[in-house]
Amino acid sequence: MPHTSGEHSTRTVLVTGATGNVGPYAVRQLLEAGANVRALVLKDDPNLHRLPDGVELHYGDLADPDSVEAALPGVDGVFWMWPFFALSTATAPAVLERIAAHAGRVAVVSSVGVHLGIEPVDNNCHAYLEKLLEQTELEWTFLRTTGFMANALGFAPQIRTSGTVQFPYGDAVRTSVHESDLAAVGVRALTEDGHAGQKYLVTGPEALSQREQVQIIGDVLGRTLVWEDIHHDAARKAMVDTGWPPSYADGALDYFADLCVTPEPGSTVVADTTGRPARSFREWAVEHADAFR
Repeated sequence: MPHTSGEHSTRTVLVTGATGNVGPYAVRQLLEAGANVRALVLKDDPNLHRLPDGVELHYGDLADPDSVEAALPGVDGVFWMWPFFALSTATAPAVLERIAAHAGRVAVVSSVGVHLGIEPVDNNCHAYLEKLLEQTELEWTFLRTTGFMANALGFAPQIRTSGTVQFPYGDAVRTSVHESDLAAVGVRALTEDGHAGQKYLVTGPEALSQREQVQIIGDVLGRTLVWEDIHHDAARKAMVDTGWPPSYADGALDYFADLCVTPEPGSTVVADTTGRPARSFREWAVEHADAFR
């Protein structure tokens, strides 16, 4: 039977995508909250160094649902992230079936696109995972995030080499969220009561254009950086050449074009659930300044 331990008892939580942009923050914060933490990782994962001491490693692959099984006995909750770029959602129903046989709660990283109604279920992406969860008896929480602040790391090679960022739609206004803040909302959902059935729009505290983000990075570095808009088609080719699925590249670029007209929505979910303000993009840039030097 799934575990349904109360708010003040020790929970055991499994984190998938544990070594990515969000996972290490989730693992660390769960440990700080007193949880027993398991991380689902690949055997050849080059980023295991991102995980803190105290986490229990379980080797498995979401592409192979049977390999996930060993990490689940005794688990109360799952911080569920799906690697959409690297893996189709074909195995998601089987993975979720195994999760539901053990866990009571799931916090899933979803997307602002679902919040806005522009991501269809048949795209087999975030909306699809949400639909799967809604069909279970799990206590689920949707973390519908806007862009990660870490997306700006995609500009790092150009900033390091030339100081000019060539990318389309510099005037696209985003409410990007610090990965630690996104993790914090998910951790609350898994360790506190009152979050079941919530469809949270998780954003940062400010609306900034992509051009303004680059200016802030320049301020932190003490350099003058230049934004240079490039044509949609050239950007699409570059994105696909670096591994973006064509449909994802098209969706992202169309979305950026829309954000030049209508800014991305914002929320106070981070402050409401954690009791402290969401971190600013400048704070994020200071933390990651070395990546741009």
